[in-house]
Amino acid sequence: MRLRTQSTRRAARLGGTRLRSERAANHDAVVVGSGINSLACAALLARRGWSVLVLEREDELGGAIRTAELTEPGYLHDVFSAWHPLWVGGAAHAELGAELAERGLEYVNTDLPTATLFPDGEAAFLLRSTEANAQELGPEWPGVVESFAANADLAFGVLGTELWSRDGLKLGLRAYRRLGRRGLVEFAGTVLSSSRDWLTSTFASERAHGLLAPWVLHTGLGPDAAASGFMTQVIGFAVQEGGMPIPRGGGARLVDALVRLIEDRGGVCETGRDVDRVLVEDGRARGVRLAGGEELRARRAVIANVTPTQLYGRLLEGHEELGRRFRYGRSEMQIHFALSEPPRWEGDERLGRTAIVHLTPGLDGVSRAVNEAERGLLPAEATVVVGQPLTIDSSRAPEGAGLLWIQLQELPWHVKGDAAGELDTGDGAWTEELRERYADRIQARIARHVPNLESAIRKRVVLSPADLQAANVNLHHGDPYSGSLALDQNLLWRPLPSRPGHRTPVKGLWQIGASTHPGPGLGAGSGTLVAKRLLR
Repeated sequence: MRLRTQSTRRAARLGGTRLRSERAANHDAVVVGSGINSLACAALLARRGWSVLVLEREDELGGAIRTAELTEPGYLHDVFSAWHPLWVGGAAHAELGAELAERGLEYVNTDLPTATLFPDGEAAFLLRSTEANAQELGPEWPGVVESFAANADLAFGVLGTELWSRDGLKLGLRAYRRLGRRGLVEFAGTVLSSSRDWLTSTFASERAHGLLAPWVLHTGLGPDAAASGFMTQVIGFAVQEGGMPIPRGGGARLVDALVRLIEDRGGVCETGRDVDRVLVEDGRARGVRLAGGEELRARRAVIANVTPTQLYGRLLEGHEELGRRFRYGRSEMQIHFALSEPPRWEGDERLGRTAIVHLTPGLDGVSRAVNEAERGLLPAEATVVVGQPLTIDSSRAPEGAGLLWIQLQELPWHVKGDAAGELDTGDGAWTEELRERYADRIQARIARHVPNLESAIRKRVVLSPADLQAANVNLHHGDPYSGSLALDQNLLWRPLPSRPGHRTPVKGLWQIGASTHPGPGLGAGSGTLVAKRLLR
């Protein structure tokens, strides 16, 4: 499925695709791929005087950030990723935010970031203050916030530091001096705990469990996975403090602003440029070769925003085994609705004003759906992520209309069967028929809580795991997080235990992106870490 988007046309107007000339033949850094980590890295380098070239194989810039009139004219859908709390709260935005605002980027936010709606029609909300959340989650919440805030710099330091480096060692020493030996061991144990263990030992309310548990899916984990308890705390704290910001006009506005900043500082961004080899001379990366044979030189660094499968299986000779060792996680589906009117939720009136609503029976429901997907089954009762961007940004649809962004993060790539026993899964491949019939199940789930949904649908567009893989090479097997985040491929060990961090076996060649630490999300963590390392 080819997706022509708003960002494609804007990128062409910005001049990125017009600058294929001798100017591009020799740069300080060549960046392969144009996702958020690539653009943030290139912007940070360009601001410090580096000559930077960004090469994108697709016909638009931005990777998994795309805004398109995917359904009907006037309906601006964020096709893949949609929500930007990690970016707004991250180091790259702290450094670049003012300059991006000068280039037209505006963020809007909400006091109702997220809720969980349970099958009985009751809802629980995660709000923007400790006092309000104590009413929703229970009296334990203020203590959770106080405890987390006391060491928040260490928690976010784990996610914002190159762990296999001097900075990682400094972070460990800071934690040791503050916490002592026993306290440091306890902190490490907290980082590795599962969401189930943390939630059930912290909160008496099952509603609190069901409110927070779905968020571990957004980190590529399940509620029974190691480190999911730590990520539950990080996200709970981050959403309370930062809300659910999005760019006015669509996520591609962030891409536009970053590209303008790069080009204003002398950098070049090109589309339709498929890199098929990293050029290595005397043990050092010296540039790249394009699929058509053209060679582009890099004086100081080649930075590859690709998965290990791409890096070691295609771009770099002699290290194929590293690519074969890398594992991918669960697959994803996206459903986009253009509606003639806003959705009318039954129950709590706040649901219609909430940015993201999770539909789930609760902690056990999330766990069950994850388990079914990991066994190759279509979940009988998936966790449905219902995004409502119009609650924050009304510019994305015609006046009086509705728009929904649906994400399903508990699907198998090869479908062995249907846990509900309803759908014929054929040979296990994601066909159009299977895609649409499974989307029908999800639509019916939503409609039980939104009575006007089906009568208001003007158009529905569904992207299966196969569609996602076809749209973006880094979404291998429809995995939105570019690789399993099981403990042996997470934190200190991402992307691989034998090759952690962002250095590669070749000098001058760096790997960034969701496959590397600190993992997926729009925080641009890996691109920022590598840019800072190169600028030292």
